[in-house]
Amino acid sequence: MNATNAVELLLVEDSPQDLELALRALRQAKISNSIHVARDGAEALEFVFCEGAHATRKITDGPKVILLDLKLPKVDGLEVLKRIKGDARTKMIPIVVLTSSKEQSDVVESYQLGVNSYIVKPVNFEQFTEAVRHLGLYWLLHNQPPKAGE
Repeated sequence: MNATNAVELLLVEDSPQDLELALRALRQAKISNSIHVARDGAEALEFVFCEGAHATRKITDGPKVILLDLKLPKVDGLEVLKRIKGDARTKMIPIVVLTSSKEQSDVVESYQLGVNSYIVKPVNFEQFTEAVRHLGLYWLLHNQPPKAGE
């Protein structure tokens, strides 16, 4: 992986407040160097599949983990999850759904589509910050995914 192009974490979030909280939590955990933000599902898919504005990227320089909101404009999070997990080139990327939806149907469908973890966003600022910090530390520092293409 080319260190200059490597993205450790793709954060897919349309809420400006939740985005700022998540970025602040990741900065506090000192894991904010290589984060890419997508503000809707279409932008997330373009980034992961190296299309549109991201056509110069290599798919092998993909993120180590994706934090994915479900309620997104343009393409919803379940469709993003389905496309990423349905493609042999990207299906091994860990995806953590971080959403406000407590709907059992969303939880079930997310797991059926291959999500690695489903977390309901805490309403409380401190709890949300702590949850994102723990997620970043676990998925970027402790988890051992296979290398791209294996």
